[in-house]
Amino acid sequence: MDQDNALTRRVIGCAIEVHRALGPGLLESVYEAALCREFEWAGIAFQRQVRLPIAYKGEPLDCDLRADLIVEQSLIVEVKAVHQVLPVHEAQLLTYLKASGLALGLLLNFNEETLKQGVRRRRNDALNGRAHHSAAAGSAAGLASDGNQRSNAR
Repeated sequence: MDQDNALTRRVIGCAIEVHRALGPGLLESVYEAALCREFEWAGIAFQRQVRLPIAYKGEPLDCDLRADLIVEQSLIVEVKAVHQVLPVHEAQLLTYLKASGLALGLLLNFNEETLKQGVRRRRNDALNGRAHHSAAAGSAAGLASDGNQRSNAR
């Protein structure tokens, strides 16, 4: 749990730096690219636009979900630049957590006056029988990347 908190603090710190430099009002892809650059500079390993296979009634479907970022093979980061975070955005993150088998995720909405207002931390306690979420502050086996994979631990 302490490792989870330390990692989320580092990721949120990088996101705050991106938000300070760019401010709100840009596309999600811009924030994602800048956040990846911050991760590189901070020596944080990550994968970008990771395909998450999905099955229906135990049968694989010919389509994938895509997680924006998987950090240190243990944390999903979903980047948003929306007027308001809606329940569907949080459901999307929980779905990615379930599909990946990972336990922890961050939803970062950069379209806020201060990033602190746009941070949501979610835990996939479906691994323990219930979902949990809080405001600011498993295993990745079977995940596929489209070639934008970065392993930048220094």
